[in-house]
Formats: sequence, C-alpha cells, structure tokens
Amino acid sequence: MSRPIVIYEPPAWRHIHPLAALRRLRQFRDLFITLSLHRINVRYQQSRLGILWAVIQPLSMMVVFTLMFTLVRANPGGTVPFPLFAYAALVPWTLFSSGLSAASAALTSHASLLTKVAFPREILPLTYIVAALVDFGLSSAVLFGLMLWFGVTPSWTALWALPAILLLVVFLIGLALLLAAMQVRYRDVGLAMPLLLQVWLFGSPVLYALAAVKQALPEPLYFIYTLNPLAGIVDTFRRAIVLQQPPDYFALGMSAAVALLLLPVSYLYFKYVELTAADTI
Repeated sequence: MSRPIVIYEPPAWRHIHPLAALRRLRQFRDLFITLSLHRINVRYQQSRLGILWAVIQPLSMMVVFTLMFTLVRANPGGTVPFPLFAYAALVPWTLFSSGLSAASAALTSHASLLTKVAFPREILPLTYIVAALVDFGLSSAVLFGLMLWFGVTPSWTALWALPAILLLVVFLIGLALLLAAMQVRYRDVGLAMPLLLQVWLFGSPVLYALAAVKQALPEPLYFIYTLNPLAGIVDTFRRAIVLQQPPDYFALGMSAAVALLLLPVSYLYFKYVELTAADTI
C-alpha cells in the first residue's frame, strides 16, 4: 500500500499565486471584519479623550502652522483662510501617516499570532487601514465644520475628493504591505518610519500649494516631484473641497500611475515574504 509523499521545497516565486491568494482572502472576511472592529474599539479605549484623538492631531498641527505663517505674515492659501487651507490637506495626510505608521508594524507586533494561526497575513495591515479610515471620517466632519465657520460652501468640484481618497487608499495599502513585509526582515524600517513621515510631510503640498511648486521648479524637477503620489492626491483633495477648483490632471495622473503600479508589486513581495515570515519574525 503506497503512502502519500509530502515534498518540502524552499520558498520560491513560483509558489506565489496572487489570484488564488485573493480568493482565499475572501474566505477570511469574517476574521477581517472582526479584527477591524477590534482595532476601532480598542484604539482609544484606555485614553481619557477617546475618539477626540482622531481630530486632535490634525487640529494641533493646523494651529502650529497657522501661528508660524502668521508670524512670517504669509498666507499660502491666498483668499482662503490659512487654517482651512492647512486643515484640508492635513485630513488626507493624517489618514496616510497614521495608517502607514500602524500598518507597517502589523506583522512584527503580532509575532506570536503569526506562529500559531494560519490565515492570510495581509489581513493584519488592512485592519489598521480600516481604523485609520474611521479617524478620517471624524476629521472630515471637523473639516466641514470649519468650512461653515469660515463661510466656505462646497461646490461640484467636491466630487473630485472621491477619486483622490480612493487613490490614497490604494497607495496606502500598497506601501503598507511593502513596508510591513520589509520590516519582518529589516527592523530598521520601523526605526526610520518617524523620520520618513516627517520628511514626507514637508515634501508634500500640505503647507503650500502645488501650484507654487509648479511655478518654482523647472519641468524636469516638477516631474520628479509629482512622482510622490501624495502631491497629486493631497492637492486634489484640497482643491476639490475648499478651493473649489478642478485638479492638476498631470499630478493626479502621476499619482494614479504610481499607486496602481505599486499595489500589485507590493502584494507579490508581501506574499513572498509571507512564506517564511513565521520563521524569521
């Protein structure tokens, strides 16, 4: 009587089947929902201010930037009050920075879980992004409150905010999967994350308008600048909501190209690292 033979092979790219992995991911949607709700419920459970922390970060940064530009007597927002100009960009930026900071450490912070339970590992960083989206909804409500306070009414251009946020989520998922997988092997990623986000903040049109960058830089340098997907995404969101302007189509197109290219590449790399994550984490 013949006995089944199990062959163990070293990890290889040929063992990765992304379409099959996505189908398997659907089978674990209950786990994804449960963990996402858990992230949301415990996010501020032991803090005194609770969900207010979702809006304290962008509001505090808005106050600091407003005081700074008031002292130097400059208003990059033009006719739009600078607090509203800054906060409209800080809302998507905070979604990106908080989501990336938490999601990139999702695997290393759950090392004991990865070595005991078999499930699609990408669920872990995705749940942190869901929690960041809940915070985004709260900070967006404050944004509309500020618009009422300053007498700025939204127009049809606000519809452009939807593709901007969609691209932001796509880019965030792609980068979070990439960095979460890299951090399994290189813990320097977690150490470098605060510095990376700080530099990225000033390298994105949050405190200033993208139009000012376009005027100041020659075309080759502006092209390089727009390779940062946040340039087109943050600027489009602010233009759509408070400036009542259509987007810079070139910058938004560059953001879409980079985000849509990054996501499948990052997912393939994530699934490759997943093969040995339990052994190396």
